[in-house]
Amino acid sequence: MTRHFLDVDDVDATELAEILSLARHPDPPRMLAGQSVALLFEKPSARTRSSMEVAVVQLGGHPVTMRNEEVGLDTRETAEDLARTMASFHALIGARVFGHPSLERMAAASSVPIVNLLSDDAHPCQALADILTLEDEFGSLDGRTAAWVGDGNNVCASFLLAAALVGMPVRVATPAGFELAEEVVDRARKLGGDVQVGSDPAAAVDDADAVYTDVWTSMGQEADAAARRAAFAGFQVDEQLMGAAAPGAIFLHCLPVHRGEEAAAAVVDGLKSRVWRQTANRLHAQRGLLVWLMERAQ
Repeated sequence: MTRHFLDVDDVDATELAEILSLARHPDPPRMLAGQSVALLFEKPSARTRSSMEVAVVQLGGHPVTMRNEEVGLDTRETAEDLARTMASFHALIGARVFGHPSLERMAAASSVPIVNLLSDDAHPCQALADILTLEDEFGSLDGRTAAWVGDGNNVCASFLLAAALVGMPVRVATPAGFELAEEVVDRARKLGGDVQVGSDPAAAVDDADAVYTDVWTSMGQEADAAARRAAFAGFQVDEQLMGAAAPGAIFLHCLPVHRGEEAAAAVVDGLKSRVWRQTANRLHAQRGLLVWLMERAQ
């Protein structure tokens, strides 16, 4: 059966560890030699496109990147027909979309692996890089705790699932009306995750080893930016809030960042920040994922 990666819990804890181990391989195998990978972008992204294209090249393959005006997802042709067409040419398909059901429909129709490069519900490739970064910093994550401060969005959801698989407790603080979906919290807990949800950033950050945040206004929500800034007042990760974290705590952000909104510039650019290591780990994590998927597609 073709394996897809639409969200983190499409793999189990052992499989996640295998992917992360492959991500650290100093001499990655040329798994894609003579093959190509389709990268479909309904939503644009600098980091995702660059990291995926380089990952494919490092594995010996050829990336073919297409914007939505070229493919017309569900306008020019259906998600199913697009997946079947791309599977005729490519060894794997990555897609960055708005609606998560588009990915599910592509996966149901595709004979090659589908990778979620971001949807409104999930950002699993980012979560792989997040865990890789935490393990780079701390080694074993036993006894470590993470805090999420801000929007209960797709990045938060996938991070929660990944943390559950590696046994890392997460405390989440979101403003009223911007909570994580209960369904996501339930999924994380069923994986064995220790999840606490609330609305107090200070309580979430207290003695945490990692403090994670994201933009208050994600792509497609621009019309609500002013209302969101008002709703998120008091949720900025600044030096005072970081000071409540554990000694040696690090700051994470998936980027792009709005300094002075969700995080203070002094935190983003400070000694505790690991955002650039996180960014670099997108390449390594995704390369490991591609190898893992291709090994199972043979």
